[in-house]
Amino acid sequence: MWIYPAVFLAAFGVDLIPIFAPPAWTLMVLFLVKFDLNPWGVLVAGVLGSAFGRYLFSLYIPKVSGKLIKRRKDEELEFVGKKLAQSRWKTWSFVFLYTLTPLSTTALFTAAGIAKVHPMQTVPPFVVGKLLSDGLMIAMGKHLSAKEGGFWHSLISLKGILTMVCGLIVIGGLLFVDWRALLQKKKLKFNFKIWK
Repeated sequence: MWIYPAVFLAAFGVDLIPIFAPPAWTLMVLFLVKFDLNPWGVLVAGVLGSAFGRYLFSLYIPKVSGKLIKRRKDEELEFVGKKLAQSRWKTWSFVFLYTLTPLSTTALFTAAGIAKVHPMQTVPPFVVGKLLSDGLMIAMGKHLSAKEGGFWHSLISLKGILTMVCGLIVIGGLLFVDWRALLQKKKLKFNFKIWK
């Protein structure tokens, strides 16, 4: 059926862009409810689309950041990436647990991409976490859609806005904290002059 590839492409599209877009699960629920689809098919197509989008996002975001961020900051973030890559299980555990939270994974993949963390450090635990969290969101969305206006009202809410703000704080922390000073000298310093 043509609609499952559309679910894949929708999830792929929103997880490929470097700004805060609607979460992929909202589009999955939209397709599920509008076309009365099989929830398992929607989940698999959506998570695979998200994973492929995040994989490509991880590959191109370092090139974009290299054009926008000063060389010193770019090298510092690469240093952070090398530190993260030292322990695959710690990195996988962190990404998996982060993916289970309501925080936007755009912040996580922007941080990992700019730090030049290889996508194989982030995408596999992302897939596992998204199967669980998006599966739950799809089940809840299907349930809420049965109530009149319940699903659409929950899309624009205080929780959604707070989630976006938290994501921006995570990206800001990554960009403006002096990570060499923090990791090597155990001193928390900020540097706001990072743009070219």
